[in-house]
Amino acid sequence: MERTLIILKPDALKRRLIGRIITRIEEKGLKIIALKMMQISKKLAQKHYGVHRGKPFYNPLVKFITSAPVIVMIAEGPKAVSVLRKMMGKTFGFEAEPGTIRGDFGVSTQFNLIHGSDSEDTAKREISLFFKESEILSYDMPDQQYLNLQ
Repeated sequence: MERTLIILKPDALKRRLIGRIITRIEEKGLKIIALKMMQISKKLAQKHYGVHRGKPFYNPLVKFITSAPVIVMIAEGPKAVSVLRKMMGKTFGFEAEPGTIRGDFGVSTQFNLIHGSDSEDTAKREISLFFKESEILSYDMPDQQYLNLQ
């Protein structure tokens, strides 16, 4: 079963969208196996966004993600990474298709509500930054036979 890291960014929290976004993720059929609210430290943000170091948006990105609490979670399911990426929509809300999280809730080029891992390898690295193994839970879903979660 594939896993992906999801971060509901400060703008999602401040705009009171976290419940609506989590509902979409659950309704799609992804299983949330870890979830917490946290304040990301500058050091953790720099590690998380390290692949972007040196790019013009790196420092503003680190500053933004550390500006307020976030919701960090792991979702699990078949093709979880690509499913979530499709649900998120294009990076900039004004370019994202209606029906996607960013397409329905965002228009900004700077604030895009949600982060999702871009590959299985990235997901593994990102999950290890934010969660201890003991924080990742396993449980059965009553509808898993219909969602191909077995």
